[in-house]
Amino acid sequence: MTGRGRGDLFIVSSPSGGGKTTLIRRLIADPPGAPLHFSVSHTTRRKRAGERNGREYHFVTDPVFQRMAARRGFLEHNVVHGRRYGTSRAEVLPLLSRGEDVVLDIDVQGARDIRKAYPKAVSIFIVLPTPEELEKRLRLRGLDSEEEIRRRLRAARVEIREAQRFQYVIVNDDLERASLELQSIVRATRVTYTRQKARLERVFREFR
Repeated sequence: MTGRGRGDLFIVSSPSGGGKTTLIRRLIADPPGAPLHFSVSHTTRRKRAGERNGREYHFVTDPVFQRMAARRGFLEHNVVHGRRYGTSRAEVLPLLSRGEDVVLDIDVQGARDIRKAYPKAVSIFIVLPTPEELEKRLRLRGLDSEEEIRRRLRAARVEIREAQRFQYVIVNDDLERASLELQSIVRATRVTYTRQKARLERVFREFR
């Protein structure tokens, strides 16, 4: 473990199409200070065009996923839009133990489970300003059928009710501003007393 103590776990959630993946990519590419690690989730959904195994997700079969779940290989795992998703213990816990920060891109069910298992996690919810904007973005990305878009919009109305359970909520009506707000949350977390305790104890000794 480094002098920084245990690393912080950042949970970022939003309805499908809310922009969390874009914001996380920008955060990882331009972190405020020390690098952040992105935890790549496991999923049983099919790989989309342009996706790469191990980058967007670890794409696995249902039997492989179920074996991992049976062996307690996940910090959390849920069924989302008919497919299984899970956060690997092996990808997250060693990094936190070394004092390094980890970012999770997970749905509201997974976020709820992580908060129970890891109460010190920093939770951030991303929301678009209107349902119309969410529908527009879902259509522009061209990934889903009309039926699937309608299903995701219905799910979003339920998921947004979870926003009040998160510590921070970012309204993604302007990408640059939303990116700065996400960076600010990470920066502020890194200068809390708890995070800096080992360093501050050395500083305070100088004043005795």
